[in-house]
Amino acid sequence: MSTAPAFVTGTDATHDPALRSWVASANASDTDFPIQNLPYARFRRRAARGDEPEPWRVGVAIGDQVLDLRVAIEVCPWEPEVAEHLQPLAQGDLAAFMAAGLPAWRLVRAALSEVLAEGSLRGPFLEDSLVPMAEVEYALPCAIGDYTDFYASIHHATAVGRLFRPDNPLLPNYQWVPIGYHGRSSSIVVSGQGLRRPLGQIKAPDATPPVLRESRRVDFELELGALIGPGNALGERIGIDDAEAHLFGLVLFNDWSARDIQPWEYQPLGPFLSKNWGSTVSPWVVTMEALAPFRVPFTRPADHPQPLPYLDSAAHRAGGALSIGLETWLQTERMRQAGSAGERLMASDTAEAAYWTLSQLIAHHTVNGCNLRTGDLLGSGTLSGPGPGQGGSLLELSQGGKVPLQLANGETRTFLEDGDTVILRGRCTAPGRRAIGFGECRGTVLPALG
Repeated sequence: MSTAPAFVTGTDATHDPALRSWVASANASDTDFPIQNLPYARFRRRAARGDEPEPWRVGVAIGDQVLDLRVAIEVCPWEPEVAEHLQPLAQGDLAAFMAAGLPAWRLVRAALSEVLAEGSLRGPFLEDSLVPMAEVEYALPCAIGDYTDFYASIHHATAVGRLFRPDNPLLPNYQWVPIGYHGRSSSIVVSGQGLRRPLGQIKAPDATPPVLRESRRVDFELELGALIGPGNALGERIGIDDAEAHLFGLVLFNDWSARDIQPWEYQPLGPFLSKNWGSTVSPWVVTMEALAPFRVPFTRPADHPQPLPYLDSAAHRAGGALSIGLETWLQTERMRQAGSAGERLMASDTAEAAYWTLSQLIAHHTVNGCNLRTGDLLGSGTLSGPGPGQGGSLLELSQGGKVPLQLANGETRTFLEDGDTVILRGRCTAPGRRAIGFGECRGTVLPALG
């Protein structure tokens, strides 16, 4: 066990809000990727038609550029220990770096911050290592092993429960135990890919037999995805104050749902075809070190049950939660043809939305001895806010399809139509701190196969 919680480490020189980069676009006030962020992604230059594609490699976002670590390790002098950790990144193996653990992550972050900072003597070596983001394509950050989806927002759980159980919306276990289920990792795709409308058994309330047809109630779910770094051995528990030493970073996560397939199939074992037809992750992994300035206390209302001891500690209460502003945008086919970037549907903040923290999810996931592995993904569950219009899904925003959303261009939506593109965005702000962001998580609903 560590002597200090992984999440109570404070900030260092890499978080200095006055720090500027020699990459000019990183100094823009509206960029998601200033030098204080430095997230990782697997990428390559987009190949011209007929050309052989380049190998995947890991890059670091800086402004509107990607620092190509495959090139950077060859052209820039690095300390031997830093170079050792950069090698797998240059080869496109983010998982190997994720498995290296917190000391390695901090060492490389400090080195990247130094070489990208304004006035760095090593900066000139790296100018040819930059690739414009507009010229690249992305892969999943790493091979995703197991995927567990949680249900961390009490506002989402209550709103959905109210639709189906008006007299008893929140089940009695919710305030005691982080609820989750094991999902399907093979259908997780990176931002920018389309997903086909799924088919499944659907039973209307007044019908006797179900029918097999395409879903007519396709929905988005606004979530965060947490990527596991070092794992734990089978039979070994991870304590609440050690949990984030096992957590590499976060992505935006859209866990698409088919709301008309789900009610018929989910009893008694939970979601199946309604959920496993596709989930979308953003390409850039924002590290837990980058998120350090946006720590907030974990609080639980006094009239609610307080967490059991394995889900609670003084340090966790002092700084175990995060404040991340989240938004969902919709771009319909008509908007796209008109040149519109889309319309914002909702906004929330994880500090209000999440009833359970990432540390609590990890501590609960392993309390029975379950072994997490490098590259496992934990979904937060839909992060709905407490206020009207803060629902993280159309199921909530349209009150189960009863109240269509009126869009600015005259269209309406209860659920998603073919050609609709959903865009998730995330951005962290705090007084006296440099804002950082996640980029976009974008996916389009394609017609079902005939």
